[in-house]
Amino acid sequence: MSIVQFNFPTTIRFGAGVVAELPAYLQKQGLNKLLIATDTTIATLGFFKDLVAGLEQAGFNPTVFHDIHKNPVKSDVYKGTDVYDNAGCDCIIGIGGGAAIDVARAILLRINHREDLFKYDDLIGGDVYVTNEVPHFITIPTTAGTGSEVGRSAIIADDETHQKKILFSPKLLAKIVFADPMLTMELPAFITAATGMDALTHNMEAFLAKNYHPLCDGIALEGIRLIAGSIEKAVKSPDLEARSNMLLASMMGAIAFQKGLGVVHSLAHPLSSLLDTHHGLANAVNLPYGMAFNIAGFEDRFERMAQAIGLETHTGDAVVAWLKDLNQKLGIPENLSAIGVKEEHVDTLAQLALEDFAHPNNPKPVSLADFRNLYQAAL
Repeated sequence: MSIVQFNFPTTIRFGAGVVAELPAYLQKQGLNKLLIATDTTIATLGFFKDLVAGLEQAGFNPTVFHDIHKNPVKSDVYKGTDVYDNAGCDCIIGIGGGAAIDVARAILLRINHREDLFKYDDLIGGDVYVTNEVPHFITIPTTAGTGSEVGRSAIIADDETHQKKILFSPKLLAKIVFADPMLTMELPAFITAATGMDALTHNMEAFLAKNYHPLCDGIALEGIRLIAGSIEKAVKSPDLEARSNMLLASMMGAIAFQKGLGVVHSLAHPLSSLLDTHHGLANAVNLPYGMAFNIAGFEDRFERMAQAIGLETHTGDAVVAWLKDLNQKLGIPENLSAIGVKEEHVDTLAQLALEDFAHPNNPKPVSLADFRNLYQAAL
């Protein structure tokens, strides 16, 4: 497979082996003291150790920061900023999935914006305070899920309240993305499934989101098509084509959801913050229930998604049935009780979901009672 380049929304170098271009790029940009932000698992893998060793042999000075929670919190960002300062770094490279790249992006913001991190929360208009320049930023995804590598925002939770905040600014977009599907080849099946369903959720919710954005609609439909044709193979018997399609679809979902997300993400976010559930898994379990909630009144949208998936019957019910069947094939639990949710959690989860930032863009309003009913149905 040849290496190709896209410039939407930033420069994306895509293809098998493309990560080998990193040293030459750094040299051309005059960068040397690198903060590499990743997670504790990636930091132990052979490809990562080889990458760091190769950079050292090429004369670069990389410093690795991996003290990151799987659902990142503010203290992760502050620790990473201290590491950047102490090492005198001149750029940030985010390597990994959404958690690592979100923390890398939040550190990027904090380098030259030292007031309380959540002053810059986009939900309260904090983006207007992102006025200073930021260091050079590079992203290298290792999962096909969040698509955070092409994003302009980071989701970081408060350590105490667990409420998620959005840090957003066009300044936080990576200068370049090295999207190498080879880095996803060794992902365990369960992580491939959960992150892949996360990407599917992004594309489906973006397509349904109430804001008008036909460009994002087209991208989301193609992302759905790619995932429908590739996710099962990527999980069960991965090859380069399936992994490549999933990585592309993941980035497409992240580009498309600038249009907005919806009820499924508002159901999923409290599971991550309250119970530390993997975000992709939380989305996957809730996806059929959230989609069923949205069918009435938006049958035409579900018809188009059914066509993209390749279903014979172009209805919302057919889409929901396909999602349930897909979860089963991928080994995703069919209900919330299987991932540790209990009856006594429902009221707290529903209140957190109501306060979440995603559902205002859902195609129909979602009340506290709706969230409670959805959790009960999924329980």
